[in-house]
Amino acid sequence: MNPVRNGSDPPAPADACHLFDASSDAAAVLSGRGIVLGWTRGAEDLFGYPAAEAVGRSAARLAAMPEDPVRIVGIAERCRAGMGWSGLIPVRHRDGHRMEVDLRVSAVFRMHGEECFLISAHERRQRWSVGESVLDGFLTRSPVGMAVVDRQLRYVWLNDTLERLGGVPREQRLGHRLSELLPGLQTETLEGLMRKVVETGAPVTDYEYVGWSWSDPHRQHAYSTSFFPLVDADESVTGVCYMVMDVTERWNARQLLSMVNEAGTSIGRTLDVMRTAQELADFAVPRLADFVVVDLLEPVLSTAGHGTWLTDAGPASARPVMRRAGISSVREGCPEAVARIGDRVDFLPPPRDPGMLVRGEPTLVPVLDPADDLWIAQQPEWVGSITEFGLHSLISVPMRARNTVLGLTTFVRSVNPVSFQPDDVLVAQELVARAALCVDNARRYTREHVAAVTLQRSLLPHTLSGGTALEVASHYLPADPAGGVGGDWFDVIPLSGARVGLVVGDVVGHGITAAAGMGRLRTAVQTLADMEMAPDDLLAHLDDLVLRLSEEETGDGAADDGASAFLGATCLYAVYDPVTRRCTMARAGHPPPVLVTPDGRVDFPTPPAGPPLGLGGIGFETGEIELPPDSVFGLYTDGLVEAADRDMEVGMARLGEALARPGTDLDTLCRTTVQRFASGPQSDDIALLLARTHAVRPDHVASWDVPADPAAVADVRSRAARQVEAWGFGDLAMTTELIVSELVTNAIRYAAPPIRLRLLRDARLTCEVADGSSTAPRLRHARSTDEGGRGLFLVAQLVHRWGARYTPDGKIIWAEQEIP
Repeated sequence: MNPVRNGSDPPAPADACHLFDASSDAAAVLSGRGIVLGWTRGAEDLFGYPAAEAVGRSAARLAAMPEDPVRIVGIAERCRAGMGWSGLIPVRHRDGHRMEVDLRVSAVFRMHGEECFLISAHERRQRWSVGESVLDGFLTRSPVGMAVVDRQLRYVWLNDTLERLGGVPREQRLGHRLSELLPGLQTETLEGLMRKVVETGAPVTDYEYVGWSWSDPHRQHAYSTSFFPLVDADESVTGVCYMVMDVTERWNARQLLSMVNEAGTSIGRTLDVMRTAQELADFAVPRLADFVVVDLLEPVLSTAGHGTWLTDAGPASARPVMRRAGISSVREGCPEAVARIGDRVDFLPPPRDPGMLVRGEPTLVPVLDPADDLWIAQQPEWVGSITEFGLHSLISVPMRARNTVLGLTTFVRSVNPVSFQPDDVLVAQELVARAALCVDNARRYTREHVAAVTLQRSLLPHTLSGGTALEVASHYLPADPAGGVGGDWFDVIPLSGARVGLVVGDVVGHGITAAAGMGRLRTAVQTLADMEMAPDDLLAHLDDLVLRLSEEETGDGAADDGASAFLGATCLYAVYDPVTRRCTMARAGHPPPVLVTPDGRVDFPTPPAGPPLGLGGIGFETGEIELPPDSVFGLYTDGLVEAADRDMEVGMARLGEALARPGTDLDTLCRTTVQRFASGPQSDDIALLLARTHAVRPDHVASWDVPADPAAVADVRSRAARQVEAWGFGDLAMTTELIVSELVTNAIRYAAPPIRLRLLRDARLTCEVADGSSTAPRLRHARSTDEGGRGLFLVAQLVHRWGARYTPDGKIIWAEQEIP
């Protein structure tokens, strides 16, 4: 392509000239240095220069403005990047007159190895002049309301559309201000915006507001308004033109969407069925309705589970039994209601078909008329409320979630004069659907929580007895439903020799799994305690049990049912002996006990720390302290002393202060202490076990050393009989002689010295024989031909219970008799 023409070159072929002929536009080719390489006939006609005078010369002489190198370099770089440029620039004709052209520069290309630009230009078009009649028809028939006001904001012109929007005739508007015609339409704000336009000359666009008009006084409308200044030849503002559009549908859609989104954060904030129903009613008033009631089926409100009406399989012909769960009104006290919270209701909207709850179909009654609507007449309690409070429009939406019928929500308008429309039904359905999911979640969680609490309470001891050694009291408080029931437990276990075992523990986790794990551990502790194990040995066996439980629940296929694994537990086990007033204890990751002596001194005796149950491989150790009579000894779980606003040490100090109240009844002390710490929602269970210590009187204990000689049996037997008679238990003297005879004889024959006999008068009469052997006694059923082997069997038939426990020096065989 070589469109260059000059005086010495031959004429360019016709097809080459057409390459640059863009209809009537002028076109030229410039080199990267701004030299004209090509010139078209259109360029000759626009600028007046023939090709001979233009080609080969700089194009800068054509511009009618000072050179701007920075701008030229910027345009060149843009074109080199593959993009074009366009703009309006002044140029000078060959005859010297100035004109403005629309200039376009193409992306760079190469010709004969040189960088080139294609330039096209045309003179700026003349503005289209519109006749007055055409302009008047355009403004008058525009779908946008338009008006012109003077500097005093008085109407001087308006079109037909604005006249229809406002409902005020044109004759009444002209010469008056907006505030004089429509005082309730945010006129102060609108006139303030118009004054701003008059003062500054800056337009204000797309200002939205809500109001009413005389054309539709019973319905709220939304408008979008823009204000523009009107200027004269010297650029002074002579008035304001404003345009108005009715954007009610768009505004309503935006408001309804915002309402539905807000409902997601306002409804279902708790896992409580009744509170969720009330939140739905409170949210919808007055946003959507003036009066809202939420009625739920009775099985939804109960914790027993599903009822016949809860699922699609339920009989649709049956009459639903519902109770009022939520109520709200724009009137204080909800006087429109014919039923209150908790009352039984049987309201159904037309066509009064119970099957509409199953089908989930909403009902819209735009106009409530007791005189014409038969279904209202069938509910006389409603007639008086409709008449007295002007209830005029109704929407009823069934509450359903996960194919489960939950109840019915009814929206009513009275103060708002606008009847419900189909769009309102969609919003009501969306609100009810969100609330229904929250109600169903709360129902399911409540049922599971109640089941877990019921399970845990059934596994905890119903009555506690410390015998004559301890006065005991306990208080258990489950966690807040949001936190879920935990695995806290406690127990008081009677042991031989008037001793008492005290235990408190906490299973890791929450829910039914934790409650079930707690039951297993409590049973295991009772079994191990009955085997007379020392506290450290008991925790070691309990640790092995927790390890086995964890392995079972995390083994292959064990978690297929979704059950949580047994994660572990903490525990503290203590044994109190009222004869010696010594307390032996061991702990596995549990907080230390609290001790309040009779003089009010508070102490937290710390037995050797052991790891939580379930870790394995680490042993446990025992610690021993003396408990003065009438001391308060307390075991607790971490939920009592730990909280988000305090650490454990602060909680333990507060616990000591709460328990240091001499003379307070133990049950009262236990209950008030828990209430003091649980003033708000609890994320963890609280268990507190208190024991007030007593000591066995010295004259209720008698003991004798027994020589390792069978001849000594008769003497010790008679001593025991005389002691029992001295205590006033003559009916037990013969039985006691037999028991002492058998136990002492077995110790002399099969055990090792030292041998010692002790009689203990407590809730029962206990006979103990200690020896230096660790050989366990064994109950045998002797054959008819055997001369021996019936001693322990005979003792077992005569006593309430018997057993053996081991000591550091040997063992003790004991037998208890009921005192008449």
